[in-house]
Amino acid sequence: MSASAGDGLRYAYNTNGMTSHRLPDALALLADTGYDGVALTVDVAHHDPFAPRLAARTAALARRLDRLGLDSTVETGARFLLDPRRKHEPTLITPDPAGRARRLAFLRLCVDIAADLGSEAVSFWAGAPAPGTDTSPGGTAWGHLVDGVRAVVAYATERGVVAAFEPEPGMLVEDCAGWSRLAAHAPGLRLALDTGHCLVSGGPTPRQAVLSHARDLGAVAVEDMPRGRHEHRAPGEGDMDLPAVLGALRAVRYGGLVSLELSRDAHRADVLVPGALRALRHAERAGFDGAPDASAAHGVAGSPKGVR
Repeated sequence: MSASAGDGLRYAYNTNGMTSHRLPDALALLADTGYDGVALTVDVAHHDPFAPRLAARTAALARRLDRLGLDSTVETGARFLLDPRRKHEPTLITPDPAGRARRLAFLRLCVDIAADLGSEAVSFWAGAPAPGTDTSPGGTAWGHLVDGVRAVVAYATERGVVAAFEPEPGMLVEDCAGWSRLAAHAPGLRLALDTGHCLVSGGPTPRQAVLSHARDLGAVAVEDMPRGRHEHRAPGEGDMDLPAVLGALRAVRYGGLVSLELSRDAHRADVLVPGALRALRHAERAGFDGAPDASAAHGVAGSPKGVR
């Protein structure tokens, strides 16, 4: 999907930040607030892929999204879906072959869900290497990752789905340079760029990452973060120059959904869902007009911190 220079960006909100809401209620709130789509984290709280009647539930969800006028991406970062005792495990680089196979089967299932929903992309990541793992280029972990990513891309291509890989701080691939190294071995792989992660991992600024990887983008997230700390925050609560980032996305004519991932803020989703959209639209106008950075002065009003 592409956008002309006069079109605004299209915003989505990740359901992992709405886990205190039933999925139908969450979707209705997003539509009523004015979001263009939803980033669906397939998880125990919302659209559990291992619960009965997945195909029928996915078809019903597709109809609901259509009625509400919401587009979608599918996110695969559920914390304890595959292992209730180990966060994000197993992964594509887990030493145990059975564990890697489990992760790959889950990602293929998410591709199926995305295909049936008509989603714009499926986003996934590498995982954190176990202690003692060879993480050098060409080492064991990279070999496992390349094999797994190639398999995901091949399956997604068969289903007509964009496979977008997200660099995550602390994981084997944690920045855009790592993504480029991986993409060289996995033709067809797109970039799921969380611009906040650029503030954590260093290297290019969020704006530079957008401009440098404009042709690679398959999915984008723009939640705020404090520099050097992997903490997802609402617009205006971190160090992100949102006008610069959103202005860059407009400049490169990015037409996909631009999502917010606030997974630790479900307790204030009633405030953040509308407030964040207002802040993003204000920052987008400032960035597109070439105005100075206004993100710090126009955060999410009325969003108390520390309430759990």
